[in-house]
Amino acid sequence: MVAATHGPLSGVRIVEFDSPGTILFAGMLLADLGCDVVRILRPGQEGSGVAASLYRGRSQLALDLTQAAGREQALSLIAEADGVIEGYRPGVAEQVGLDPARCLALNPRLVYARTSGWGREGPLAGAPGNDINHLALSGALHAIGPGPGPVPPLNLIGEYAGGALYLALGLVSAILAAQATGKGQVIEAAQIDGAASMMTLYYALHGAGRWADARAANMIDGGAPYYRCYACADGRHVAVGALEPAAFRALCAGLGIAADAFDPYDRACWPALGEVLAAGFASRGRDDWAKLFESGEACVTPVLSLTEAPLHPHNRARGSFSAQAGVMQPVPAPRFSATPAEAIPAMDETIADVLARWA
Repeated sequence: MVAATHGPLSGVRIVEFDSPGTILFAGMLLADLGCDVVRILRPGQEGSGVAASLYRGRSQLALDLTQAAGREQALSLIAEADGVIEGYRPGVAEQVGLDPARCLALNPRLVYARTSGWGREGPLAGAPGNDINHLALSGALHAIGPGPGPVPPLNLIGEYAGGALYLALGLVSAILAAQATGKGQVIEAAQIDGAASMMTLYYALHGAGRWADARAANMIDGGAPYYRCYACADGRHVAVGALEPAAFRALCAGLGIAADAFDPYDRACWPALGEVLAAGFASRGRDDWAKLFESGEACVTPVLSLTEAPLHPHNRARGSFSAQAGVMQPVPAPRFSATPAEAIPAMDETIADVLARWA
């Protein structure tokens, strides 16, 4: 595999110690943006045939890190790398001799980026936990869902946004600093920290008395009847985001409701308004409403399935999805005018191949 020549991060060398979840997604993001990412696998391990899209863009090689020879080969790559991404349980990298202290002693300009759920300090450091648990302690999970109970938002907020995106941002930021100073550093991206960081606005609103500490009780958490999803006659749903006065008027006009019959910003009106909107949307099928509101003025859109979304005219016009090896997948984001990102297949390599390229 030749070095990546696409994307704004072309030429940046990253060693990825294979790990599911956060590291896997971060490695994909970095490779999409042009990093030359080498993913180190255990001998006999293969990428997922189900989620092959997440393995794209990297070269991969098998090293037995439990053996001295495998560790020395990994260190030979680290000596030439700009960054390392690692998601082992706290203490594992230290046990096998691939900890930040040893790696930075070998390569002082290295950025060693590591992630975990709970972080490496505090009573829960090293404890088991999954995305839903990290969200629970950040305050984010409590705020998501209908009134009766929280709803886990897939693994998007904790593992991917709170972990992988913060890890990638921290890594790139520290590499820029290392290029200026010649000094690397250790980055820790804990999912609980990233999830809490993304809740900054809501903690601020709550502290100012402008956010009720309850689910479905606020303007954009499903509490306001003009910012939620509604079931249609065919059992499918529309998403309504008519926050602005003009959008609310367009929503009422489309449903045949007198806009001045309700004050949308008076919370006392919300229950009755919600009932009227629910009854209105239940009278027709989802696609009928999508066509009626297709101008977008009312901020009403169909809730599309995974099968439907790639076929929507807007997504097709933007090329937001692409089929690779018969599997539909989102294309890399964000978009760059001069150095576009690119999704390319993964490829097996040997340690000699990588070292020859990185020498």
